This record gives sequence, C-alpha cells and structure tokens, in this order.
Amino acid sequence: MPSDKEKESWTIDQITKSEFFHQKLHEWGLLEIVYELEAIKGEELEWDLEKLNISPKAWNKIIHRGIKPIRVFCHPDVLKENSKRISYYRMLAMVSQKSMSKVGLAVNGYEDGRKSFDDATALEISKHLNKIISILIEHDEKIDAREFDLWRGMAAGSQAQGSWQNTKGDRAEIVVKELIERRVREKGLIIKEILHGKSEKFELKDGRVLVMGSEPDIGIYKNNTIQIAVEIKGGIDPAGVLERFGAALKSLRRAKQENPESITILIMQRVSLTSRAEEEISKSKAIIDHFFTIEDVIGNEDLRKQLFKVMNIDMPPFFGKI
Repeated sequence: MPSDKEKESWTIDQITKSEFFHQKLHEWGLLEIVYELEAIKGEELEWDLEKLNISPKAWNKIIHRGIKPIRVFCHPDVLKENSKRISYYRMLAMVSQKSMSKVGLAVNGYEDGRKSFDDATALEISKHLNKIISILIEHDEKIDAREFDLWRGMAAGSQAQGSWQNTKGDRAEIVVKELIERRVREKGLIIKEILHGKSEKFELKDGRVLVMGSEPDIGIYKNNTIQIAVEIKGGIDPAGVLERFGAALKSLRRAKQENPESITILIMQRVSLTSRAEEEISKSKAIIDHFFTIEDVIGNEDLRKQLFKVMNIDMPPFFGKI
C-alpha cells in the first residue's frame, strides 16, 4: 500500500494534470467553436457529396438520424469564415495535427488563427477529413449523435497529453500561471498582449502590466516599478526543497530591494515541505508577505480567491488604483 505521503504526491500530480487539460480546453476555444457551428444554417450550403468526398452511405445515415450535416461533415465555406473551425473536424476525424502535416495538410496555423483558408486549401482539407469521417460512420451499424462528442474528446485528450509531455520545466508552475492568466481574461482586465522573448506581458485596464516570466515567475508592474512579485516552486522531492526555496527567496528579496512597498508571494508544493523548510519560510516573513501551497491554489477555491485578492485581480475592470 502507498504511504500517505505517496498518495498525496500522486493526488496533486493528478489534479495538476487534470487542470492542465482543462485549461487547454479553454485555450483552444473548443466550446466556442461548437456553439458557432451549431448556429450555422447548414441547409443553406451546397452539399455536393462527390466534390466534398462524402460517401452517400455516410450521408444517408446522418440524414436518417436527423443529425445536421454541418455537425459531421467539413464544408470549405465554413472553414473560410473562421479557420479555427478546422480543429472541430480534425478532432472529429480523430487525427492529430502531426499526422495532418505528414500528409501535406498542416493545420496548425489555421487552428491558432494565424492563417486564413483560400478556396483550394479549404476544399482539399475538407475532402481529406470527410473521407475519414465517412469511413468511421460507415463502420457503425447505428450512429448516435453523442458519439461524435466522444470522438472529438478522444482527439482533444490525445493532443492535451502531447502538450503535457512537451512542457518544459515545472508543470505546477505552468498550471498556476495559466490559472492566473485565465482569471484576468475572464475578468476582462486585459487591453493589450505582448510577447517578449520567453515572457508574456499583459497591459491591464488599471494601468498595471502583468508579466509571466522567470524572475519573478509572475510580476505586476506600475510605471515600470514592481508592485507584486510571485515565485512558484513545484517539485515533490523534499531533498531539493531548500534549494528551491533559496532561489525563490533570492528573487523575492530583489523585488523588495527595488520597491520596499511591493507585495511578495511564495507558492510551493506542500507535499515537499520538510519541517526545516517550513522553519525557513517562517523566518523569512520580512521578505515573504504571503505564502500559499500549490495544492491550495489548485484545489481550494477559497484560498485561490484569496490569492487573486492579494494580486488585486479579483474585481471587474476599473476597480481603482493599487
């Protein structure tokens, strides 16, 4: 049987991974695309089955079940209106972005909105995906509309797994950063986004600038002066906890030296904390204004809201000066 410590380690690993997958759902805009497609009047489109590479057998199965073709088959006119919609049909066909590149039909630039479809490419990709989708439908004796959600879910999960495996550095740090980024987006606080090297900058409506960087991991600035510094240190190995803490403390001390009035926040993984580490954190209250655990930020709504309040991102825009 695993020890309590091992169970806690695995639990936080599960929660972190689940939240990472959850964030990808929002990042990729999958729900918004589904709602867009459901609102389209597909009956107004010209469905030339031969031209679109849709098999009559698959088409008839869909029609006889009362399922709207727009929910199942890819139409080039739909892609040209919004290139991001290609992700819906690619996932419905249960094929990866990498495999699409392998057949000479790379879709990454369309899915993230960097590219727009021309007539020829929209038709070519539609035909390719419709061929696969038609075969899948033909192989089912009875088709159920809910099955299409599962098809897309399987592909989305596979893609999220690939992103998870490709993440560099501390995954817990990535998840906490994305939680905070999603918060400012949901509150409508962002007026401008700037990519600067490996850092992301967000100009906020109250005149502050939120920076997702490395030292500190998260910084909020006003008039180029740091106002809030956040250090996030994951990792479940207790043997290296003091080293991780020392690196975080160095960064937070630098923020206090730059602006003694700045607010400093340390977030660490509870499962890795030794009694010595807890003692060191307690002795550093002059440098660390607020301490949270990653477990609490991810798994405890009240403490997560408390973090947002400390960072002054818990209110709608135009909430005043910090």
